[in-house]
Amino acid sequence: MLKCIIIEDQPPAQQILQQYIDDTDHLALEKIFSDAIEARAYLEKNTIDLLFLDIKLPKVSGIAFLKSFKDHPPTILTTAYSDYALEGYEYNVVDYLLKPFSFERFSQAVNKVLALMNTESLADNLSKNVADTALYIKLKHEIVKINREDILHIKSDGDYTEIVTESQKHLSTYSLKDWLQKLDDSFCQVHKSYIINLNHLKKISQNKIYQSVKYIIPIGRAYKKNFMKKHLKQ
Repeated sequence: MLKCIIIEDQPPAQQILQQYIDDTDHLALEKIFSDAIEARAYLEKNTIDLLFLDIKLPKVSGIAFLKSFKDHPPTILTTAYSDYALEGYEYNVVDYLLKPFSFERFSQAVNKVLALMNTESLADNLSKNVADTALYIKLKHEIVKINREDILHIKSDGDYTEIVTESQKHLSTYSLKDWLQKLDDSFCQVHKSYIINLNHLKKISQNKIYQSVKYIIPIGRAYKKNFMKKHLKQ
């Protein structure tokens, strides 16, 4: 059962969404909010699985809400304005429902969310059931196998992280915190934006880590002492 909330200021639209959710077996409506500020306060204390978000809202627009909320739940936009569709997808929105929408179209959007969650779950399960030398990660709508030993570093890049190997770069929706939980002690966070693979460390000079001529990683002041003590035995 997916727990969801609605952020919508128009009562008729609230009622339609509530009815559609009630008619869907695997959805459970937790709350309805008329503005994004109240919803944000709720989300800071509660975990939900799916968000139905209108764009035209009082106080803070739906797009502004997404911009300010990096780790927002999977989101389906609901709006009468088609002009915002492309911008919405830039903020990792799963689908875009243009009002008025049918129950069939609503169901299609919800099924996209379920498929996305199944992909993420499969990636996690594969990673748990293979040798420590491999990771299966979700990249957009694909699952890709990456050998841990091939990873040079992982860089935070806005709402994404970039996994860098000698030959490729991959964008992932995992945060650096997520990666630290998945990786072993061969990896260390050395900067607010970087996790490095210690096996690819060539030298350290003037608060910089050299992995190659191409990749030079800064050492953050807040991370240097722990990095030198724990991993370099200094």
